Amino acid sequence: MNILCDLVARPSVNPMGRSVPHETPFFEGRVSDYLEAFFRSLGVPYERTTISPGRDNLIARFEPPDAKHTLLWDAHQDTVPVEGMVIEPFQPTVEGGRVYGRGSCDVKGGLAAMLAAFARLVKDQPKGAARVLLACTVDEEYTHTGSSALASQRLPVDLAIVAEPTMLEVVTAHKGAVRWKVLTEGVACHSSRPRDGVNAIYRMAHVLNAIQKYADRLQDSTPDPLLGPPTLSVGRIEGGQSVNVVPDFCAIDLDRRVIPGEDVDGVRQALREALQCELGDSVPFSFSEPWVRMPSLGPDRASSWVEPVREAIGTVLGQRPPISAVPYGTDAGPLSASGIPSLVLGPGDIAQAHTKDEWIAVDQLEKAVEVYYALACNLGS
Repeated sequence: MNILCDLVARPSVNPMGRSVPHETPFFEGRVSDYLEAFFRSLGVPYERTTISPGRDNLIARFEPPDAKHTLLWDAHQDTVPVEGMVIEPFQPTVEGGRVYGRGSCDVKGGLAAMLAAFARLVKDQPKGAARVLLACTVDEEYTHTGSSALASQRLPVDLAIVAEPTMLEVVTAHKGAVRWKVLTEGVACHSSRPRDGVNAIYRMAHVLNAIQKYADRLQDSTPDPLLGPPTLSVGRIEGGQSVNVVPDFCAIDLDRRVIPGEDVDGVRQALREALQCELGDSVPFSFSEPWVRMPSLGPDRASSWVEPVREAIGTVLGQRPPISAVPYGTDAGPLSASGIPSLVLGPGDIAQAHTKDEWIAVDQLEKAVEVYYALACNLGS
């Protein structure tokens, strides 16, 4: 719990694409510095790699001499922004069996549990334990640059365990995501003479109507047996310069959730064709390149590990945990796409993630430490 409080007290807000100075509370540098000091105090080998300015991945290694299997533990350092919170986001508070603060649930709780379990492995040196690589990645909440860089290293790993708030259930599948902009152009003119111009926002209104029809059809398409149908959502719109100028541009941000078997480029082309069919040549539009290409996680690659993992968890919890699938994305997507069998497992309830009074239950933290430790001890041979 002390580790979690230390992490929450160090802001690591992801700017989510906004242009911001490299200062409090943005970016992961303060947490990265804490992690580096933590690993140095344990005397373990570690690497700190810059992914982008002020944003560094760290990988620490527990290297028992006779380990036959290697586990990758992954937890991200960043949090979502804090606007609208009703608690002090960076002043961790322990009350009523909960730890409050931004990131306490997503996912500094999971990171803290992994750090505590990792430190215990280093101290105890249990016989037969697996080799553990503890990766602390950046930018999970927006573009997954940290996990994508980690995946590109092609580490010799038998199984990745990704920390997310799953209530210690074993997640074997999740959706991926593609995010990009749709743009319409117009001709600016004085708003007192609107017929002299072309209103880009009016054009976008037609595009939005067509997108809504397409999104409704997606909801009725053939679902994945675990994850349900793919989805499409418009999350943001911007356009124009001033109320007294007919707007010459409009842009919307799309979030397309993909299910296993769908191709990132294919889903974009499918929407383009649907819009062209609906609108013809009457409303010109264009697509930006995606800024997020997060692969989905399918249940097949890690299937041989599911029961050994559940059995190891059962030694701690007294019973094997359920197997789950979730609609959100995680670092397991890029890791699995690179060939690493990956599962998602961590303390806390996703219902508390990103909330105005984010918290995690202390008993979940304590159980997670024991679970991660048991996984390393039981999956080594």
